[in-house]
Amino acid sequence: MKAIIVGGGVGGLTAALMLQARGIDCEVFEQSDQIRELGVGINTLPHAIKELAQVGLLDRLDAVAIRTYELIYCNRLGQEIWREPRGTDAGFDFPQFSIHRGRLQGVIYAAARARLGESRIHTGHRLGSFTQDEGGVTAYFFDRNGSHRKTARGDILIGADGIHSFVRSQLFPNEEPARFTGTVLWRGALDWPKFLTGRSMVIAGGMAGKLVLYPIADGSREDRCLMNWAVMVKVGQGGGTPKKEDWSRLGRFEDLMPHVQRFNIPYCDAKALIEATPEFWEYPLCDRDPLPRWSHGRVTLLGDAAHPMYPVGSNGASQAILDARCLADRLRDADHARQALFAYEQERLPMTTQIVMMNRKGGPEGVIDAVEERAPDGFTNIDDVLSYEQRKAIVRGYAATAGFAREQVNKPVAAKAA
Repeated sequence: MKAIIVGGGVGGLTAALMLQARGIDCEVFEQSDQIRELGVGINTLPHAIKELAQVGLLDRLDAVAIRTYELIYCNRLGQEIWREPRGTDAGFDFPQFSIHRGRLQGVIYAAARARLGESRIHTGHRLGSFTQDEGGVTAYFFDRNGSHRKTARGDILIGADGIHSFVRSQLFPNEEPARFTGTVLWRGALDWPKFLTGRSMVIAGGMAGKLVLYPIADGSREDRCLMNWAVMVKVGQGGGTPKKEDWSRLGRFEDLMPHVQRFNIPYCDAKALIEATPEFWEYPLCDRDPLPRWSHGRVTLLGDAAHPMYPVGSNGASQAILDARCLADRLRDADHARQALFAYEQERLPMTTQIVMMNRKGGPEGVIDAVEERAPDGFTNIDDVLSYEQRKAIVRGYAATAGFAREQVNKPVAAKAA
């Protein structure tokens, strides 16, 4: 069996590693001229790290990431709403990693090059069309000027080409493009002093706007780290499709700083951190409605091409990794490729659909939305605003849906030395 993988991001490269580990031949085609370490910080959850560990990447990830110790939800004034340990500190067998997205992709890419061979990963190859028949799939790739570069033949084609997926557009030609929600996300990272444990993640605010802070790598000194920050604010009613240039636009302080003023986190001066960041990025928050199916004959979707979701709950990259493992297993076990794609879809589509819909409602971050709605100017006792059981239902309910739940006692966690 041979798979044609369209897209050289986290999902596509992970799929290549998973397939190679199961003895399935594959080639990766990426439209960019080179696979570069782009992006800012993301989190990958223990159930996804387990899958990457199974293909021997745990030590390499440990070398470039931070093992997240705890997650704290608080209001915009820094009053604590929920705190829980994460990863191995919560009793999981594998860590939660806070990591630069480019470094995560870089680790997976290096492993894929070493194991598949340089000749199996093609950059500068844009998919122009594909056809399928009883014997397989034929894909036609072109350069950015429209000149034909390669014709590939395989048993299946995997569209792992992101939220703007060309493969998806061919399977669902009448689908509307990704739609803007009216919420803008600004993201950056800077060498900065550690706070709390040095491995703490904070999400503050509520419906009007959120601030996210967490370290994603070691810093220039022992007491510093590469601090990732993100600010997400509802700026309009939404609707319409963002222009192409809106997806990778440099942020402007005059747009962002009025929203930052409302946050006051006692253990990190977010305003100073953001003002000191020389370059940061602005993104429109978009997703797509869940699809009724992903697989059409010998062609299927994976990751953001299948289920683009809002960036809450640390689930985008994690779910793409889980897609890759599931698809590789089904291909290994099935008698026929189309049977494998159907089984993959039956396992993964319902869960990711539910996550997409829960993320639209705030996901686990709905706990701070609920508190802000009831106590916009702060509180004296959080239990008078939202009981422990109510808070637990929001946070734990999401974890159960996303597949990484673990029952744990939510006692206050004392700050540890870094």
